[in-house]
Amino acid sequence: MAPSNDLTDRDALAARSIPSMILSDGSPASMTPPPTSTSEADPAVGAQKRFSVRGNAVVTGGAGTLGLQSCEALLEHGLQGLMIFDVNPASSEKEIGRLRSKFPSAKISTQKVDVTVEDAVRDAMEETVRLLGSVDILVCFVGVVGCVETLEMPVSQWRKILDINTTGSFICAQAAAREMVKRGTGGSVTFVASISAHRVNYPQPQVAYNVSKAALLMLKSSLAAEWARYGIRTNSVSPGYMDTILNEGKGLDAHRRLWAERNPSGRMGSPSELTGAIVLLASSAGTYMNGSDILVDGGATVF
Repeated sequence: MAPSNDLTDRDALAARSIPSMILSDGSPASMTPPPTSTSEADPAVGAQKRFSVRGNAVVTGGAGTLGLQSCEALLEHGLQGLMIFDVNPASSEKEIGRLRSKFPSAKISTQKVDVTVEDAVRDAMEETVRLLGSVDILVCFVGVVGCVETLEMPVSQWRKILDINTTGSFICAQAAAREMVKRGTGGSVTFVASISAHRVNYPQPQVAYNVSKAALLMLKSSLAAEWARYGIRTNSVSPGYMDTILNEGKGLDAHRRLWAERNPSGRMGSPSELTGAIVLLASSAGTYMNGSDILVDGGATVF
């Protein structure tokens, strides 16, 4: 039998040194200075500037219904460059072409990216900088769900859902933040979590999805604490049930009724109703929002 290394391990623990967070001091010379307060003579100009979106954004899962609507909203508010990461961007080629026609002055590109592959995400982020000039905003929509009784769930399904929803979001955030830090101009990261991060959904069992989204809330808070010194704000949005193709079909009619009946607003959300929160967090109106989670659920989580 090999001798015990307990004493050596304890000595190593006692001698270890761990890093400490560095917070911004909020001074004018820092990456988190207070904004300059100005009053515009033209109210329309003031309103526009209040929610202005500047720079370039990467939107993961941006070829889906929710992602595309938010991409359009960001462009409406002044986004200059858009890069969509998706495993199948060609599936929304027509919609992306419409965005290019509607916003001819914006640079709009796509890349086929698996967000769980670290090297692929790093290369895609570097290619984004090469094409657009910078990464100033990241919005992570990419995610998958699986509804199965937990006693019957294959561990492989659990791992896949957490790998895409949680680890994939971390990989993208880390790669984007590295580019933001290189430029020294700060930026914004927004994770799309879910009401599933706040309470157990009913009636469908979906433990892996719920856990993956709850983890995003702590990821958001942790990065908000660590990265503020670089001028990077990290927030999240938690949508309720949205009326997209993922929630359509005869087999879901009973579930849709229950979801609506258990919501004070009596219905599911429209994808357009999520865009305001996405724009807010990326815009000049959100400069003091860091570590926040915005619920967009019609009141579902009040019960």
